[in-house]
Amino acid sequence: MSNTTVITFGTFDVLHVGHVRVLNRAAELGDRLIVGVSSDALNFSKKGRNPVFSQDERLELVGNLKSVDQVFVEESLDLKRDYITEHAADVLVMGDDWAGKFDFCSDLCKVVYLPRTPSISTTALIEHIATTRGA
Repeated sequence: MSNTTVITFGTFDVLHVGHVRVLNRAAELGDRLIVGVSSDALNFSKKGRNPVFSQDERLELVGNLKSVDQVFVEESLDLKRDYITEHAADVLVMGDDWAGKFDFCSDLCKVVYLPRTPSISTTALIEHIATTRGA
């Protein structure tokens, strides 16, 4: 009997129901879910802004979700293959906004792209909070 390890990655800033749903769906694809949480530096390089919650806070938030078995800091997008190998992942799950971009890992594990929760965006939530704060 072999256990299936699923790995996924994200910033998970301003944790919302879309994050919880995608992590739950990812967890259903295996027996163990490992999540790489983007470092503060990686988030800044991807999005040009610092996250609302620090890397340690985001690790704590994601790590306390019942579908998540383990979290680690993702330092670089270029290390996906290394992370898959290091964690002996059988399945890589990414949001469908990344569709096709991680097919180069398909020789290491199965690659699955899950649809995002419609009309939920961390960036939109942050902008909404910023504009309503003064109201």
